Amino acid sequence: MTMEAPSFDIARIDEVIHGRVRLGIMTLLVTRGGVEFKVMRQHLNVTDGNLSTHLRKLEEAGYVAQEKTFVNRRPLTRIELTAKGRDAFIRYLDEMRALLGTDSVTT
Repeated sequence: MTMEAPSFDIARIDEVIHGRVRLGIMTLLVTRGGVEFKVMRQHLNVTDGNLSTHLRKLEEAGYVAQEKTFVNRRPLTRIELTAKGRDAFIRYLDEMRALLGTDSVTT
């Protein structure tokens, strides 16, 4: 008995989002709205440099925007999800569901 190959094309997965840290960033922004850099770094348990690198990649794709301000003379960076980023994240989730062959995941 042979099994049919799935019709899913893995190339449709958005590689910008798919990395562990970038997926964490996107998930955090979708669930919490705008997040301060420091808070995001703590939630994801990554270094400043690592987080900056991943944010730059998401920003270059147009998925996030960073706003840099000063509060009491201290720099404050806030990261927001863009409309393009929200749409990309929804597409990413749809592709993951298609890969699993289901509308919802059950264990």
